[in-house]
Amino acid sequence: MSSLFSMSFARWWVLLLLVLPMLLGVWEVLRRGHPLVLPFDHGSGDRRSRSPVLRVLVTLFNLTPALLLAVAIVVLSGPQRLRSAEQERELSNILIALDVSGSMESSFPGASGKGSCYDAAMDAVKEFTTFRKGDAFGLTIFGNEVLHWVPVTKDLSAIAHSTPFLRPESLPHYFGGTQIGKALRECQKVLVQRKEGDRMIILVSDGFSADLGGNVAQEIASELRRDKITVYMVQAGEGELPDEIHTISSGTGGQAFTAGDRTALTTVFRRIDQMQAAKLKPAGKEFADFFAPVAVVGLAAGALHLVSLLGVRYTPW
Repeated sequence: MSSLFSMSFARWWVLLLLVLPMLLGVWEVLRRGHPLVLPFDHGSGDRRSRSPVLRVLVTLFNLTPALLLAVAIVVLSGPQRLRSAEQERELSNILIALDVSGSMESSFPGASGKGSCYDAAMDAVKEFTTFRKGDAFGLTIFGNEVLHWVPVTKDLSAIAHSTPFLRPESLPHYFGGTQIGKALRECQKVLVQRKEGDRMIILVSDGFSADLGGNVAQEIASELRRDKITVYMVQAGEGELPDEIHTISSGTGGQAFTAGDRTALTTVFRRIDQMQAAKLKPAGKEFADFFAPVAVVGLAAGALHLVSLLGVRYTPW
């Protein structure tokens, strides 16, 4: 009962239409009923001789269409009530920076398809965006130049269908080299525009970058840490990771991984998912639809009306 008293309506002005079923109900109660009575109607022409119980019963059944109209109006008005909201997942803005230089055409142990590092990396990226529910993803490709292929969005279909267009052998020659520092700074420009949610870069490459020498790696790590951007580096191939990569990843709160085969690459992405666990917003109060009691009344009125059609009604003459 307390839930009924706490009910409110999203479109309260629609309730003004309830005057229509009320007028219909008044007309049903006051109308004469059946003016002509035949012998098999179990009555006589004298209104005083008619059974008052039968008249009340028939009138109640005839009121069900008015009640159904009232139920429809209440449904259209949007009944709702306050309830405790479920905990929501906070948004994570994840920008995947994928190396598409010529070296990514090399074979990758355990990879599907043609078996290149690029194929394995794209397969792992698509799988990561599948099991990482509720986050916004973007895809940036880089070599000597940087191209933001997919903006940060929750619509991930573009990432899933981009594989044929980003193959290293199909790209212009100026994507042939590897400049990780340049790619990270371009990704930083994109993520700082995201005012809500965490910010993360997953860098997937297989080579050494010549633009991280000197103190550049420390400078990039400091800038990313200032903007609260975490960097995870995934090396798609065997070999030691450069110290500059460890400096950037650890300096931003992330980590660097080496994946020597297809299985290890998938495991790395799942480990990143566990390390960057989803954060939940505290539950609060919210308005929710509350159609249940109205629907019960409507079903009951509909059932009574169907029963009345079997014969509990005034004869048509």
